[in-house]
Amino acid sequence: MKKKKERIEMKILVVGDIVGRPGRKTLKSYLEKYKENYDFIIVNGENAAAGFGITEKIAVEFLSWGIDIITGGNHTWDKKEFYTFLNQSNRVIRPCNYPEGVPGLGYSILPSKKGKKVAVLSLQGRVFMPATDCPFRVAEKVLSEIQKETNIIIVDFHAEASSEKIALGWFLDGKVSSVYGTHTHIQTADEKILPQGTSYITDVGMTGSENGVIGMKVECILPKFLTALPQRFEVAEGNEMLHGIVLDIDEENGKTVQIERIAWREE
Repeated sequence: MKKKKERIEMKILVVGDIVGRPGRKTLKSYLEKYKENYDFIIVNGENAAAGFGITEKIAVEFLSWGIDIITGGNHTWDKKEFYTFLNQSNRVIRPCNYPEGVPGLGYSILPSKKGKKVAVLSLQGRVFMPATDCPFRVAEKVLSEIQKETNIIIVDFHAEASSEKIALGWFLDGKVSSVYGTHTHIQTADEKILPQGTSYITDVGMTGSENGVIGMKVECILPKFLTALPQRFEVAEGNEMLHGIVLDIDEENGKTVQIERIAWREE
C-alpha cells in the first residue's frame, strides 16, 4: 500500500493595525513570547506612529523584532519623510492599487523561516475610501505574475465596507491562500475557509488600547461627534490588546488548512 504523503504546513501570524506607542509595546511583548511559533509574520503598520503613518525608525525596529513584512493602507502616506524608505525596502509595502509612479511596492515575495516563498499583496478598498484604481482588477493583473513564483499568497485588504471585503474574498477564492481585512480596527468573528481553499476574515482588528475609540482617546473623539468640528486625535493608553489571526497553510498547494483568531492581553 502506497504511503500517504505527509502534509507540510506553514504557520503565518498576521497582526492587525498597530496603533501608536501602546500598540508597539504590546506587539513587542507578544513577539518576545511567541514569535518562535511562527514561520512568517505580517503586521499592518500604517497607524504605528502616533496613530497616523509610520516612520523609518519604527519600521526598522519592527523588522528587528522578527517581523517579515509590514503592510499599509491610506495612512501609509501621512509621513512624507517615509517615502524614501518605501522606495528602498521590499519589506514594507503600500496598497498595490495606487496609480503608477507612487513610492514603494504593492506586493513583495519573501522567504519564510524554512525558505519557502511567501507573497504578500496589499490592496485598498474604494467604498468610503480615497479614490484608487480597482482592487479587483489590480489583484487579477498582479496575481498572474506572483503565481509564477509561489502559490502561498496572502492579501491584506485595507477597506471600510464589509461588503467590498467579502466580495474580494469570493473573487480571489482559489487564487490566493488568504484574504483578510484591515482598517476598521474591530475584529470580526466571521473567519472561514472558502470552498476553493482561501481563508477569509472581514477584519483582523487592531493592536492598541481598548480604553479609547478604535485606538484614540475618548475625550478627543466625543467632541467630534457632538460638535462636528475638527479635533486633534491622540492615541489612547491602557488596557492594551493584540488582535490578529494565525493561518496554517499547506505548503504544497497553498490552501489554508486552518484560520484562527487571536485576542491577546499581557498578563
